[in-house]
Amino acid sequence: MFSNGYLILSLVLAAIGFIVQRILISKMRKYGAMALSRAMNGKDVAEAMLRYYNITGVQVVAGQGMLSDHYNPATRTINLSPDVYEGRSIMAAAVAAHECGHAVQHDQAYSMLQMRSKLVPVVQVASFGLQWMMLLSFMLANRFPQLMLLTIGLFALTTIFSIITLPVEFDASKRAMVWLNQQAVLRSGDESDGAKDALRWAAMTYVVAALSSIVMLVYLVLQYMGLRRSDD
Repeated sequence: MFSNGYLILSLVLAAIGFIVQRILISKMRKYGAMALSRAMNGKDVAEAMLRYYNITGVQVVAGQGMLSDHYNPATRTINLSPDVYEGRSIMAAAVAAHECGHAVQHDQAYSMLQMRSKLVPVVQVASFGLQWMMLLSFMLANRFPQLMLLTIGLFALTTIFSIITLPVEFDASKRAMVWLNQQAVLRSGDESDGAKDALRWAAMTYVVAALSSIVMLVYLVLQYMGLRRSDD
């Protein structure tokens, strides 16, 4: 059975993640309601940034669902949610430029993005059934401590992936803000500050995910060490 410590830790981390997610949604709605002074929607912003960096072969397409924006290096597409793709707001400009920042990273062979991309298939395998493996490792901890060790190994891979994701996301936001300000897509003051604030809270979701993963990994290691001591 799961220990009380694990349950409490899971609830705390879930609560923090929920709070950050709600704040992010609130920020996106706030800056999504603030019109951009320049007559550009998210699609226009992304395509202009691609042209600036002379990136060809990347398409800007409309996706579905709020916060579904992402860059797909496999298909070389910048997928923007409807509010971003069609929106002419501070939020739309910031998110579109951020996702375009990933396309720039890909084009310039940014090392952290390359490392992250190489880990994707490994992490997909590691993540498959990890929750069930974790459940079994706790239920059968005394009889089969090896399960806990295997769970730690798989979870460590996902933790490394979460950590590597951080510089990738922060760098994409930095590239986005530099370009948006240099090209005067954002007016200095409220527009620039709003875009920076929106991207900061978007990055916080990755920070929380990484911290949660690190804390959980440490907890699993401590549990395994406790099992080893009890066997001695």
